[in-house]
Amino acid sequence: RKKGAADAKRGQVFTKLIKAISVAAKMGGGDINSNARLRKAVDDAKAQSMPADNIQRAIKKGTGELEGVNYEDITYEAYGPAGVAVMIEVLTDNKNRTVAEIRHILGKHNGNMGESGSVAWVFQKKGLFTFDKTQVSEDQLMEVALEAGADDVKEGKDEREVLCDPAAYEAVKAALDKAKIVYLSSDVSLIPQNFIQLSENDAEKMLKLMEVLEEHEDVQKVYANFDIADEIMEKIAG
Repeated sequence: RKKGAADAKRGQVFTKLIKAISVAAKMGGGDINSNARLRKAVDDAKAQSMPADNIQRAIKKGTGELEGVNYEDITYEAYGPAGVAVMIEVLTDNKNRTVAEIRHILGKHNGNMGESGSVAWVFQKKGLFTFDKTQVSEDQLMEVALEAGADDVKEGKDEREVLCDPAAYEAVKAALDKAKIVYLSSDVSLIPQNFIQLSENDAEKMLKLMEVLEEHEDVQKVYANFDIADEIMEKIAG
C-alpha cells in the first residue's frame, strides 16, 4: 500500500511538472537557452528524475509539434483561517471546474475565495535562494550574490536566504553555480511582506488547508502569510 501511495504521489508530481513545461514552451518557445521559464521547469523536472523523453514530449506539446492540452495559467486570491492571505497558482484545462474545486476546498477548511486584488498586495515577487547555514557563510553570499545583482542576504534560524528582483534571478543563479555554492532551493516566489501569528487551533487548520490545496492536480504553488511559533509546531508534530 505504501509503494502504491508513493507511486501515486510521484505520478502527481510528474503531471504538475509536465503542465509547467508545456505552458512555458507554449509561452516562450521550446529552446531552454532563450526561455528562462522553460529552463526552470526543465530543471525542476530533472531534479525529480523525470525521464528525458517525458520532458521532450511535454515541450513538443507546448510548441504544438505534438497534440496536447491547452492549459491556462491562473492565480487565485483567497483567505485562510484567521484571515491568512493565500495566493494559489494553477495550470488548468478547465477553469470552471478548477475554480469550483478550489472554492470547495477553501470552504471545507475555514477559508474563502477573495476578490481580485484582495490579498495580492501582501506579497512581493522576488527571486529566492535558500542555503544551509553550515555549508555557506554570509560573507560568501554577500560577495557572490550581491555582486551578481541580488538585493539582500537574510539570516534565518537554520538557513540563509538571498533575495533578488525577478529580472536578476538568472544572473544570480549563474553566479552561484559558477562559484559552486550549493543552494537548497531556488525559485521566483511570492514573498509575504507581513505575517499573521497563528494559535495552535488555527495553525492545524491552516496546515491542513495548505496540504489539501497542494495535493490538487491543477495547483502548482501555494503562498500564504502565516507564521507558527516553534512550540506550537512541536505540539502539532508531536
